[in-house]
Amino acid sequence: MISIKSRKEIAIMKESGSILASIMKEVKKRVEPGITTKELDKLAESLILESGAKPSFKGYDGFPASLCTSINEVIVHGIPSKQKVKQGDIISLDLGVFYKGFHSDMAVTLPIGDVDPEAKRLLKATKKALKRGIKKARIGNTFGDISNTIQRYIEDQGFNVVKELCGHGIGRELHEDPQILNYGKRHSGPKIKEGMCFCIEPMLVIGSAEIKKSKDGFGFETEDGSLSAHFEHSLAVTQEGCLILTSL
Repeated sequence: MISIKSRKEIAIMKESGSILASIMKEVKKRVEPGITTKELDKLAESLILESGAKPSFKGYDGFPASLCTSINEVIVHGIPSKQKVKQGDIISLDLGVFYKGFHSDMAVTLPIGDVDPEAKRLLKATKKALKRGIKKARIGNTFGDISNTIQRYIEDQGFNVVKELCGHGIGRELHEDPQILNYGKRHSGPKIKEGMCFCIEPMLVIGSAEIKKSKDGFGFETEDGSLSAHFEHSLAVTQEGCLILTSL
């Protein structure tokens, strides 16, 4: 069942999202060759706690960190470690906060220095796919309209959609109904209504869309070792339009 949030609840979720966006901005500044993903996680967690919020991810289904750090072929849910970020890598940072009873969730993928031209194109396409999906998040459309728009754009760019992973509703729980696929048919699925809050998160790969579980038991990565990228925003649907909760 898809929950409907009141204007008051959406206002709180906007506070949560603003806190998250500010923290992500600070973490992004620290991403450079030589830094470990564990250092990035420690920074993110300290900033979350200083803000009066709590990490959404730490302890969720046993996840041991506050920040997901997914490098190159790792699509999502990479565990921070002593691994150092290197020149030419791309890294996805996925972070969530819990504030005044509500979660917010966002992700970005960053290039480390000068990266391969195809990697640059992958990042640009993933970010654009998210923007196109957000434009479809309005009253009267269906979730299939979002999914189809994302899929068509991704495939037009020559990339593949990760079909086993998807976006989700958000609110008092980190993952709520509905599941929001990055592929699908127009006019399918539930209709979008005022008060619905959810996360859209395109996940693209350069090579095969086949994925596998990482050795750490949490991450998911491409089966063929090809690069992947991931962008995400938390959204709220209002009469005035789609509100991006995790935008500064």
